[in-house]
Amino acid sequence: MKRTLVVTNDFPPRQGGIQTFVAALLARRPPDSLVVLASDAPGSAEHDAGLPYPVVRRPTSMLLPTRRTARAAVDLARRYGCDTAFFGAAAPLGLLAPALREAGVGRLVGATHGHETGWVALPGARQLLQRIAGGLDVLTFISEYTHGRLAPALDGRTTLAQLSPGVDVDLFTPTADGTAVRRRYGLGTAPVVVCVSRLVARKGQDVLVAGWPEVLAHHPGARLLLVGGGPDEASLRRAVARRGLQDSVVLTGPVPPGELPGHYAAGDVFAMPCRTRRAGLDVEGLGMVFLEAAASGRPVVAGTSGGAPETVLDGVTGHVVDPRSTGAVARTLADLLGDPERARAMGAAGRSWVEQRWSWATIAGTFAELLEP
Repeated sequence: MKRTLVVTNDFPPRQGGIQTFVAALLARRPPDSLVVLASDAPGSAEHDAGLPYPVVRRPTSMLLPTRRTARAAVDLARRYGCDTAFFGAAAPLGLLAPALREAGVGRLVGATHGHETGWVALPGARQLLQRIAGGLDVLTFISEYTHGRLAPALDGRTTLAQLSPGVDVDLFTPTADGTAVRRRYGLGTAPVVVCVSRLVARKGQDVLVAGWPEVLAHHPGARLLLVGGGPDEASLRRAVARRGLQDSVVLTGPVPPGELPGHYAAGDVFAMPCRTRRAGLDVEGLGMVFLEAAASGRPVVAGTSGGAPETVLDGVTGHVVDPRSTGAVARTLADLLGDPERARAMGAAGRSWVEQRWSWATIAGTFAELLEP
């Protein structure tokens, strides 16, 4: 049995998109083909005890490509006879690649997740990524958008291959029950637009709030459900109060991951009009929430930032809208709420597309091919 050494800072029990991505990839590999080297986190011992493969934690909250980390990685590779290595986030841990190759690891794969598109715009960070890429056999990207940003700086230094996050189509499903969520927030049978995301400026919740009065003009009983927490929560609450929308806009605060399917199910339409900020340094690499919403059978309204348009078949599974036009966003939402049959058809098309293109079964097959060419 070939064995892969996984070196990562991003690993449960820490929560986050990259952590979920790495854990889901490994869950679909043969357990005896894996060994993990990771940073430590509260609750890690209990978490690791339930895994079917060994996890070695370094006594630090941030794993860096130091000599000690290199020695630990090399020791694990030799002890378990690893012939491949996977870096859950290539920067900066991909700098360990030369030491692992010298120790006999024959194939080295590193992942990028979207923020690296900002790095290649900065000379120092770009040189670091180029150095990392030069030590790897494959560097993965999550969307065609991120590939377009990375390729000019990295082409010729390594092979670039797409490895997008996947969706758990057994968890996010049209049969999920949103009744309890609707009851919790007093939504009743009202038409609901839902947004599931961290509350930060790039995600566009402020655009939803600003355009909500126009939606109410067409659908007076509609509700807007903003699911998640984040640094913009206080300013969003002030905007809701300033516009007198307290009766129609609900901010839930942070929600446990296990409750997210019910929150998607509580909505009739999903919307996140994400926008690129800071001269392209703050951008949506892909946007898993769009795919989770589609898997849940909901029509999706996405902004134009980065790779977000790649998660929508425009006019089929939802719409891509200009996130800087409050009116365009509001009209798109009002039209979908006003045509439930079309909204349901888009949701059904989205579910089918996610099953075919974005399920973890499909992504896991791609991962296996990258590790075992």
